[in-house]
Amino acid sequence: MAETMQAIVIPRFGGPSVLETQTVPKPVPIPTEVLIHVRAFGVNHAEMHMRKGEWDEWNPITGLECVGTIAADPSGTFAPGAKVTGIMGGMGRSRPGSYGEYVTVPLANVVSIQTELPWEQLAALPEVYFTAWAALFLVLDVKEGERVLIRGATSTIGQAAVHLAVDKGAIVTATTRREGRFEMLKGIGAVEAVKEQENLKSHFEEGRRFDKVLNLIGNRVLVESIGLTKVGGRMLQAGWLGGLAPVKDFNPMVEMESGVHFSLFHSKVLAEPGFELSKIPFQEIVSKIEAGKWDAKPAYVFGYDEIHKAHEMLDSHDAGGKIVVKH
Repeated sequence: MAETMQAIVIPRFGGPSVLETQTVPKPVPIPTEVLIHVRAFGVNHAEMHMRKGEWDEWNPITGLECVGTIAADPSGTFAPGAKVTGIMGGMGRSRPGSYGEYVTVPLANVVSIQTELPWEQLAALPEVYFTAWAALFLVLDVKEGERVLIRGATSTIGQAAVHLAVDKGAIVTATTRREGRFEMLKGIGAVEAVKEQENLKSHFEEGRRFDKVLNLIGNRVLVESIGLTKVGGRMLQAGWLGGLAPVKDFNPMVEMESGVHFSLFHSKVLAEPGFELSKIPFQEIVSKIEAGKWDAKPAYVFGYDEIHKAHEMLDSHDAGGKIVVKH
């Protein structure tokens, strides 16, 4: 008889209350996968959209990331009991994700970690820091001394991006919709904190542009973000905090400056060609956080049986940091 496990399942689309804990078959890894015993996982906005039926691809067992220990690895790459993170690789989309007690993850999407951080703190890091690092350095190619605008900087990825960009020596301007968070942003290294608003361009002196712009707000401010990027600079959209509605009547001939580079980054491509996890110094990031260089503690930690509360907080957009669920 096949082994079973407990998993949080999306049985139908709707609010946080639709999530159910069910008994499901325990996954069995094939030779190109590992089986992770999930100890904690971060909660992500994509999972909210999947729960609501707003995402293009989803699995009833959602969850894009986790931290835990190796329960089985047919390839022998990882030792049993090794501490790892699993991220993307179709988790929660084309395959069951991390909202179960166990999850199978493609080998390319698993990274070994040496750390004494508690599980709930470690779980706040993978999707946030892998995404922020890839956005800043694999796509935007941020360099020391460049002026960087980060829109949506008090989001989890935004805060990580500020940490990483400042650590690189960039001069960061950060936006947030709440003026009460200005001091927090300056405290983590932003030289300037600005209220996120419509027509942000009008806040800056005439002609001011940035070398690199990281847009985490999404389509709603895409065109304006392109306009805040200097000729030869790069604007990257890597978040959709402002919703998923498409840009209406976008006319590049009229609305784009010549010579501005616009890119898109979606974290689902992590570990795919060009975005291999080996290019991202995750162990170095974890070590810096463990040493106290950056405060990356989760804003909220919920138990596995508190998944409704976790998603209610997610839906509120008021967490101010990462939401984590711990077994």
